[in-house]
Amino acid sequence: MAQQSSAVAYQVMWNRLISVVEEQAQALVRTAFSTSVREAGDLSAGVYDTHGNMLAQAVTGTPGHVNAMADAVAHFIRRIGRQNIMEGDVYITNDPWEGTGHLHDITMVTPSFHKGVLVGFFACTAHIVDIGGRGFGADAHSVYEEGLYIPIMKFAAQGDVDETLVRIIRGNVREPDQLIGDIYALATCNEIGHRRLIDMMSEFDLDDLDGIAEFILENSRRATIERIAALPQESATGELTVDGFDTPITLKVKVSVKGDRIVSDFTGSSGLDKKGINCPLVYAKAYACYALKVAIAPEIPNNAASLAPFEIEAPENTIVNALHPAPVALRHIVGHFVPDAVFNAFDKIVPGLVPAEGAGCLCNFQVSLRPRTDAPAPNDAVRSEVLTFNSGGSGARPEHDGLNATAFPSGVMTMPVEATEHAGPVIIWRKELRPDSGGAGQRRGGLGQFMEVGAREGHEFDIQAMFDRVDHPAQGRRGGGVGAPTTIAQDDGTQMNGKGKQFVPHGRKVMMAFPGGAGYGDAADRDPDMVKRDLARGYISAQVAAEDYGLSATDIEAVEAAIASGEDV
Repeated sequence: MAQQSSAVAYQVMWNRLISVVEEQAQALVRTAFSTSVREAGDLSAGVYDTHGNMLAQAVTGTPGHVNAMADAVAHFIRRIGRQNIMEGDVYITNDPWEGTGHLHDITMVTPSFHKGVLVGFFACTAHIVDIGGRGFGADAHSVYEEGLYIPIMKFAAQGDVDETLVRIIRGNVREPDQLIGDIYALATCNEIGHRRLIDMMSEFDLDDLDGIAEFILENSRRATIERIAALPQESATGELTVDGFDTPITLKVKVSVKGDRIVSDFTGSSGLDKKGINCPLVYAKAYACYALKVAIAPEIPNNAASLAPFEIEAPENTIVNALHPAPVALRHIVGHFVPDAVFNAFDKIVPGLVPAEGAGCLCNFQVSLRPRTDAPAPNDAVRSEVLTFNSGGSGARPEHDGLNATAFPSGVMTMPVEATEHAGPVIIWRKELRPDSGGAGQRRGGLGQFMEVGAREGHEFDIQAMFDRVDHPAQGRRGGGVGAPTTIAQDDGTQMNGKGKQFVPHGRKVMMAFPGGAGYGDAADRDPDMVKRDLARGYISAQVAAEDYGLSATDIEAVEAAIASGEDV
């Protein structure tokens, strides 16, 4: 009976730890300077045991951050040295290979002491708008060009901030106040997590986390292995081709279910790209694990043990295992396509479970604004860096339509127009759903969106495009149709590239159409009432309703008449 009570108590503590790290993450959202953190939620937060094993992660955050960060704390312990870990310390890095994949993510780790004894660690990561170098884009030829590198080191030693490090950072970035503010926000959110942990330990009269750590890790490992053991013990191969920078790249993966583990082997994937879209293994691993975990065990909390049975292999210096000094600034473009490649294989092992391909990578762009140079600029014209996060449509699911303008697999939120325009002299002239962009199917793909961006009077700008699916739109599953491709051009018709820094003169706008998700199943099997609903909502045109779904002219006229009269369809 005592053992059962202990298990119940441990379950309560486990739930409490999850709430602790969620409060940690929300503190970062509230205090961060960057709109990418405050508005898009591009962050992660977690608590770890003394060995560096992740015990719990915040719900707020992205798989690429949190699953990569799951491996990061062990690197911090090794680099700092256990003998140098002191109460009051705060550690920092943006190492792409020991952090979260590129220099634009700052990861901070804080040791947690209770009664003078180390009991665990808190870690958090946030994307920062600028880290110097060429800026956030794919144009670099090596990581040395991509910005300031901060090795794993102490940001604060026993409470004393390293002011020399602060001055070096401030002297190498375009937005120094914003970046230093974000660093302090990261340190503060770890401190809040630590305080809540100590409150919990005092409430439950704990001297350490060893017992709850063992409970969490053992139960998570066992539950995950049980799910894997119930699957067909088979192997299958999947492929996915996307735009790349100058030439297409292919992700190839063999997924093998092997009793107590699933191995994803990316042998056969494209080699390194000359530009900064290469992906370190830590980031590819984060999304490959995420894809399989959400497919077979989504309700099992994410921690070191529930991730461990998913093993990732890839030859060195392939596009998903880029080694130093490869350029990796836009590693998310490749990393966000990893789940679709994995799903293309896994669908052959367990049919009817995973979605069709979606937009994949985020539809991000960054604008570097400055006073116009073709004519005298007004006195109030300024320089500014504005990063905005946007999404295409997600792929249709076996039982549901894809989500419109929703990021999958990253999970970050689309940034509001108001927040973007507040960050600098940028104007978002248009932002709306893109009709007919979702692939046709029994389940329709999610819609992409239109965006038009320009600058305030007196400004010109460079735009860093970070798009894909221009030449390789999302492919349907089980007979579903393809999603619409990405397009980008200036308002005078000048075509632009999907990736890279491009100049936009004073008075010009950039017109973008982000990709739609693909459909699932044969469009002929779609419920006619769902087709009518989509037509009434403006998700599809009358032409698509007729040609792709076979809706009769009479039904189309009835829907149009109902819309005109204000009736519900």
